[in-house]
Amino acid sequence: MNTLIKLEITRTLRNKKFMFFSVIYPSALYLLISGSQNTTDKIGGTDLTFPAFFMVSMASFGAITAVLMGNSEKIAKEREKGWVRQLRLTALPGRGYVLAKIASAAVVTLPCIVVVFLVAATVKDVRFDAWQWLALTGAIWAGSLCFAALGVAIGYLASGDAVRPITMIIYFGLSILGGLWMPTTTFAPWLQSLAKWLPTHAYAALGQAIEAGNAPDAKDVAVLAAYFLLFAGGAAWLYRKDTLKA
Repeated sequence: MNTLIKLEITRTLRNKKFMFFSVIYPSALYLLISGSQNTTDKIGGTDLTFPAFFMVSMASFGAITAVLMGNSEKIAKEREKGWVRQLRLTALPGRGYVLAKIASAAVVTLPCIVVVFLVAATVKDVRFDAWQWLALTGAIWAGSLCFAALGVAIGYLASGDAVRPITMIIYFGLSILGGLWMPTTTFAPWLQSLAKWLPTHAYAALGQAIEAGNAPDAKDVAVLAAYFLLFAGGAAWLYRKDTLKA
């Protein structure tokens, strides 16, 4: 399993086009969204300024972009090309394949998060204590593993032709409803109640709590952990199911 993890990480880092868009895309979106906002105006219902709020949102969105889009499309293509069939000839268990994909995707999220933070600090003058920067990086990076597992599951659920539109619907749906594009305080009350149980809302809430100087809420951590177990378990089950069909 360790060998496959190293191979997957190497393949990911060599994909210059994917790395470029995964790292630059969220930073460009951050500048576009926060560019016209005053650095002192605050989001309603929070003590966070617009640049600080959207820094976490776009870092989270960028991490999801890297792990969800990358995993789902890559796996669907590997299934069509027969690479997965070759792996079945080895003793690799389903959980090993899933963990390898999650680990390789996690490598991409770290530079994506760091670049967004650097842009926010240098261009929009976002300032936090050193422990907050470190905690924000760790929380957003660790939380992205949940969506990496979802990407693996989608890659096994959808065919090569259908994987992109399915992933895009899930990707933008979770991002918008989870409050990454706009604060959930602007939603209707019933939609706010729904958003609180989405993984993207819990994911962004981790960083927002740290920005406010607090520890992440236990409920948000539990929601994200539950979704990770659900997605990872589903991905492993789909891998085994696909194996039986072969």
